[in-house]
Amino acid sequence: MGARLFYIMGSSGSGKDTLLKMVRERMDHLPCLVAHRYITRKPELEGENHIWVPETEFEKRVKMGAFAMHWEANGERYGIGKEIDQWLALGINVLVNGSREYLREAQGLYGVRLVPVLLQVAPEKLKQRLEKRGRESLSEIEARMARDRLISQQFPADVIRIDNNDQPELAVDELLPLIRRLSERTEISAVGA
Repeated sequence: MGARLFYIMGSSGSGKDTLLKMVRERMDHLPCLVAHRYITRKPELEGENHIWVPETEFEKRVKMGAFAMHWEANGERYGIGKEIDQWLALGINVLVNGSREYLREAQGLYGVRLVPVLLQVAPEKLKQRLEKRGRESLSEIEARMARDRLISQQFPADVIRIDNNDQPELAVDELLPLIRRLSERTEISAVGA
């Protein structure tokens, strides 16, 4: 099958960036890289780890084919660089911070190599995290919560679900063995090729 693309999803505030940061710190021994996201929103001091790209440059990158995947959400544009295709071709597993609404398109692009992983957080906990983050008004948070409920009802059963209500270390402890197990399969199939 070759290298796998671990497509990490979850609502805003579910802890995807924290999870990926912690996984990155603990995966030195794995044939795996975490891809950067390019976003048209300027980065904050705390929070998501991404590369800011102005709207005009983002559009230029789209036209030049620099993104393997790109989508729009919450009034911003998001992209994953084309370098992930080269990494996958080299047998390197890749983790990306993906979009729940873009999942079908991503599956169409990567097929069985894509491993969909959904971070789940209880609604009351999610609301607390969004309020603490302070990026949106209360009405925007309520709209985001309603959207989250609608999206969450549409996921197929084969999506891997990881609870991220408590300490993020617990979610990392659940994700790392999955990456390790599928990475070992990749190494075995590469040796047998």
